[in-house]
Amino acid sequence: MSASPVPASSTARTVFVLGGARSGKSAYAERCAAQSGYPVRYIATATPPSAHDDPEFAERIAIHRARRPAGWQTVEAGADLASALRDTGDAGDACLIVDCLTLWLTGLFFPAGGGGPVADWARHVDAFDAALAGVRAPVYVISNEIGLGVVPLGADTRRFVDELGRINQRMAARCDEVVLMVAGLPMRVKP
Repeated sequence: MSASPVPASSTARTVFVLGGARSGKSAYAERCAAQSGYPVRYIATATPPSAHDDPEFAERIAIHRARRPAGWQTVEAGADLASALRDTGDAGDACLIVDCLTLWLTGLFFPAGGGGPVADWARHVDAFDAALAGVRAPVYVISNEIGLGVVPLGADTRRFVDELGRINQRMAARCDEVVLMVAGLPMRVKP
């Protein structure tokens, strides 16, 4: 049984949806976007691996793709998520889903080929924040809440968890509404 969307307020333009892994974040945002009355543009942030490189992750992406209606446009965003958001949302003629900030930050911190975080990763975050503030389309931004557990081992992992937590706080402050998904149930946090 899936939870019905929390009714968005009539003034909400940006909705931040966060929760744990498999909490129903994407499905919730998809239901809300489908009910918006606008065409939907899905901005996917994961870099699709080949099935040979990571078959489990490739399957996760395939499930997400299969769940989207055929009429939805999918934009595969890379590190420059700000440009993808501006390019798809400036006209204000569609409802956007950005799925998800966690995978986007993963790509910035652990790029293919290794070498550690992209040197200007913080600039990418600033640019996305500015683009979100300026886009005219309704937007659902999705992220994982990963800071509820123990402090992770390893400096790189701790830094990732810390930075995602800071980005989540920034997005929660930026967005008109915040919804926390718990076991498939939407809980309104803001307003």
